[in-house]
Amino acid sequence: MPNWLIKRAFLSPDRKAVEIEGQSYTFAQLLDLALQMAGRFHTIGIQKGDTIGILQHNSMKLIVTIHALMQSGTKIVFYNTRLSAEELAYQFEDSGMDWLVSSQVFNETLAKSGLAKEKIIFTESVDDIKESMDFQPVEDFNLQETATIMYTSGTTGRPKGVMQSFGNHWWSAMGSMLNLGLQEEDTWLCAVPLFHISGLSILMRSVIYGMTVQVHPQFDVKKVNKAILDGKIAIMSVVSNMLNRLMDDLGERTYPKAFRCMLLGGGPAPLSLLETCKSREVPIYQTYGMTETSSQIATLSPEYSLAKLGSAGKALFPSQLKVVHEGKPAAPLITGEIYVKGPNVTKGYAHREQATKEAFENGWLKTGDLGYLDEEGFLFVVDRRSDLIISGGENVYPAEIESALMKHEAVYEAGVTGVPDERWGQVPIAFVVSKNQHLKTGELLEFCQSRLASYKVPKEIHLVDDLPRNASNKLLRRQLVKLLR
Repeated sequence: MPNWLIKRAFLSPDRKAVEIEGQSYTFAQLLDLALQMAGRFHTIGIQKGDTIGILQHNSMKLIVTIHALMQSGTKIVFYNTRLSAEELAYQFEDSGMDWLVSSQVFNETLAKSGLAKEKIIFTESVDDIKESMDFQPVEDFNLQETATIMYTSGTTGRPKGVMQSFGNHWWSAMGSMLNLGLQEEDTWLCAVPLFHISGLSILMRSVIYGMTVQVHPQFDVKKVNKAILDGKIAIMSVVSNMLNRLMDDLGERTYPKAFRCMLLGGGPAPLSLLETCKSREVPIYQTYGMTETSSQIATLSPEYSLAKLGSAGKALFPSQLKVVHEGKPAAPLITGEIYVKGPNVTKGYAHREQATKEAFENGWLKTGDLGYLDEEGFLFVVDRRSDLIISGGENVYPAEIESALMKHEAVYEAGVTGVPDERWGQVPIAFVVSKNQHLKTGELLEFCQSRLASYKVPKEIHLVDDLPRNASNKLLRRQLVKLLR
């Protein structure tokens, strides 16, 4: 397939590609910037086939770096900017990268990681490098070749590098477009990190669709709401925490009709939050996806947004999914592990043949997520299998308890995890961020007792200032117990 950015700059050179921090760039300008940087990388010694790491915050420099490395024919490894030096050191070595493109804000962390200085290229000094006159961008993208590598969160052991091919990104974009549609004036607001699949996939769609993407350096609830209320944003990707904050800040205001899609992913959303959005006519499209599926693999179609509230929908057109219980396809409404298949699904984990083999079964990827299909085939995601609490032989899903707590008018956020118990094996405990400083835990326990089976009621509820989240605002349940210290 033709080089995406070169093709897009030829087809629509003057169309706006990127808006960021008050500046805008056309596709022709984006290509020029990417080729200039790629020429400088070539001078340094970056070659086609190299593995290049990126450690940068959202910025125009990062956007140009990504496209420059794609012009160079390299594999790009994305590193989470919130990782410790020790975590980065492991991923640097595991990925086998040849160079790291970073910004100097990470200088101290990089020094602690032990990465050799000669392997680091700081973006602040790239512009001072003379462009190579010999550089030639790659003409074609092989859809089977690895384009990017992203590390999983590592909730069940050491993080693994998920290989995403050009074909994975292409079919992810196609599946999303066939579901959400594409309109000439669409602008997609990106306030999630570009090193995360939810952010990078928006950047890929921008070039493939010829669509403007408005990139925010970080999620600022007031700036995001202002951008939507100004009437120039059509689509935004969020997780529950972001959506909750947006609704709280929005107050009695309403979004304009031009805003047609709030794409909600990152795990099961509290039903109370979905009902709030429904009452305010916020166009929620609940979705399900992961790093291994190059973003969405299932999304609720707009015609079912009210009738199937809480569902992540059906598999997108190019993809398939099923639920497996005790080694067999599960009957409707029976919870089991979600399996996925399709051209947007990874071919495996970098340098991990055994892990790749274990992750697949007859071509299906075992996601490690739990869910069920209703009688009409709509997917309802229940929880992560790794977060499942087994108490006295009963399965307890943290998301269900969190959803119950979120129905209390004074609860802003809730997180639930399991702790060891001599009698029951495990019991759930909850951590709550309150809107009301006078809220008492006893009141919350009574609230849960009237809404949950006795074995699901948290043994303890702790009021906290914040919940641990990763860079994409997903709740880190495994870290909740640290709040007890």
